[in-house]
Amino acid sequence: MQVLERIFREQWGRVLATLIGFLGDFDLAEDAVQEAFAIAAARWPRDGTPANPGAWLITTARNRAINRIHREQTLAAKTRLLAAEQIRQAEMDELDDTAFPDERLELLFTCCHPALAMPAQVALTLRALGGLTTQEIAYAFLVPEATMAQRLVRAKQKIRVSGIPFRMPDGHLLPDRLAAVLAVIYLIFNEGYGGRLDLASEAIRLGRALAELMPDESEAYGLLALMLLHDSRRDARFRDGELILLADQDRSLWNTDQIREGRQVLDRALALRDHGLYVIQAAIASLHAEQSPDWPQIAALYGELARLTASPVVELNRAIAVAETEGPDAGLEIIDRISLENLHYLHAARGELLRRAGRIAESRAAYQRALALVHGEAESRLLQHRLAVLPS
Repeated sequence: MQVLERIFREQWGRVLATLIGFLGDFDLAEDAVQEAFAIAAARWPRDGTPANPGAWLITTARNRAINRIHREQTLAAKTRLLAAEQIRQAEMDELDDTAFPDERLELLFTCCHPALAMPAQVALTLRALGGLTTQEIAYAFLVPEATMAQRLVRAKQKIRVSGIPFRMPDGHLLPDRLAAVLAVIYLIFNEGYGGRLDLASEAIRLGRALAELMPDESEAYGLLALMLLHDSRRDARFRDGELILLADQDRSLWNTDQIREGRQVLDRALALRDHGLYVIQAAIASLHAEQSPDWPQIAALYGELARLTASPVVELNRAIAVAETEGPDAGLEIIDRISLENLHYLHAARGELLRRAGRIAESRAAYQRALALVHGEAESRLLQHRLAVLPS
């Protein structure tokens, strides 16, 4: 059963993408793929795992779909599939994976089409490429299962009614569309990075697939490197349910193999042109993984990132890096120019720099403001601890 579960995670997206490309129907393809995996679960423990499980699943799912179409004469418009039934009868186990096109990229861009709202893009990506159940996706985003089911149904209807094409976007549209795909994968990762480790792993798997499918895109490698480097610290980020900041983490708990892989992927990204947001963030994450971080270089990279994004959150991170280099007053000077009054991270960072500067009363007020704005329990406990250890 563990073998089947592993193959499910590895093959679901490719099998579904191939079936959607073959059928042109999202729901029919998904039903057929589910049937194929159910048949595999019944047969493989008895008969053994096929030499080419992906090809077996694609063939089985395709045949199930054709049989259903044959039964449901209302789908006569798909007669091309019935003709295909006569010419695709080779032995399933003898098929090589290369006999089927890998259409995951088309599916990924379909799920992240700009006509769909971001929550729908995320949910559909997790369902289509990740194979997560509706219940799992609903749990991940803290919504009722019925709500998530409706969201998925509406997204599929939008694709069908709007005629969203199952194909790669034209070249002139690719930069903007790729940015949406990267954003969706990174959003999934960040949801997992807060504690849902299965989602973080799923995002990394999607990132690997995207880098594999788009080997000339530096940002695809940049995103994968960024996620690998961040995720390498997962075992050190929490202790007994408490959030541990980077500077206080036990580095012996960091995954050095993952850090090494992340840096290798980053090197691949740097070797390509167009170093964008994710490549720069991955470079920063790599520097943070050093025993003694190069804070001037980190501050410079945040400066470049701020220039590209004009993001006040990036500017806040630059302020923290500048404070490490030039002292707390230099960081506070930047923070005081940032308009993020309702962001608890700003007040928490300000509270820490004020503490270092010896301005304890102001530090306490800043931490109290951050505590009033924070929502997560782990972060709330961290702020309470910071307040408790301030000098009276």
